[in-house]
Amino acid sequence: MNIKVLGSGCAKCNKLEQLVREVVQEEGLDATVEKVTDLNEIIGYGVITTPALVIDDKVVSSGTLPNKDKLKELLGR
Repeated sequence: MNIKVLGSGCAKCNKLEQLVREVVQEEGLDATVEKVTDLNEIIGYGVITTPALVIDDKVVSSGTLPNKDKLKELLGR
């Protein structure tokens, strides 16, 4: 699984990256987590508001900070 956290580096973007990494570790997921801060790449996903979460090249969340339970659901757990 390839997970990307899209964001400029704001507090919510950083928190989303932290939560995603925690869930991946806690659930023992076979996943790579990448932080994307390049504005052109973010826009390439059609994302207008960050933070955004991309799983296997599909935007699954944008403009919100999902809690751990929601992240587990989005990551298929």
